[in-house]
Amino acid sequence: MTTQSLTTLPAAGVYTVDPTHSNVSFIARHLVAAKVRGHFDEFAGVVTIGDSIETSSVEATVQAASITTNNEMRDGHLKSADFLDLENHPTLNLKSTKITHKSGDNYAMQADLTIRGITKSVTFDLEYLGSGPGMGEGVVVAGFEARAEIDRRDFNVSFEGLMENGTLVVGNKVVLEITVEVSSLQK
Repeated sequence: MTTQSLTTLPAAGVYTVDPTHSNVSFIARHLVAAKVRGHFDEFAGVVTIGDSIETSSVEATVQAASITTNNEMRDGHLKSADFLDLENHPTLNLKSTKITHKSGDNYAMQADLTIRGITKSVTFDLEYLGSGPGMGEGVVVAGFEARAEIDRRDFNVSFEGLMENGTLVVGNKVVLEITVEVSSLQK
């Protein structure tokens, strides 16, 4: 059995995100003292590997209704107009605009991120985890992790709940963490 070098991207082609083996998550501060972690259960995406990293791209759509933090009351609030405004903005979208090599298996991915109908350019630290044969005949799988920090107010997520002492109920910084396994049938 041969294994592919981690510094060599998989063969050029279109790879589909496997939601069963992928995760779209976030971390936000609560009352300065705790980090609340959550994720989205429903998402889809495509990674196109070009002949070079510069011609590669990523597109993904996340269903806002699938947000979960393991707390029903909080999840309901996050779906409301105070945060994601699910009624008017049912999806969050990501479309890469530029991918550049940094070193080894590390890349920078600039992407247009759309939350609540507002699109901003966000730079993700992107790591290629490797690739190899999938479970089916001729299937190739590859893995990637991406991480970025955003300010929720940039996307009009401007809930400003304050405690009596002036402490924010929810921090403004949100960390986005995306881990994907993608697959493609290679001929």
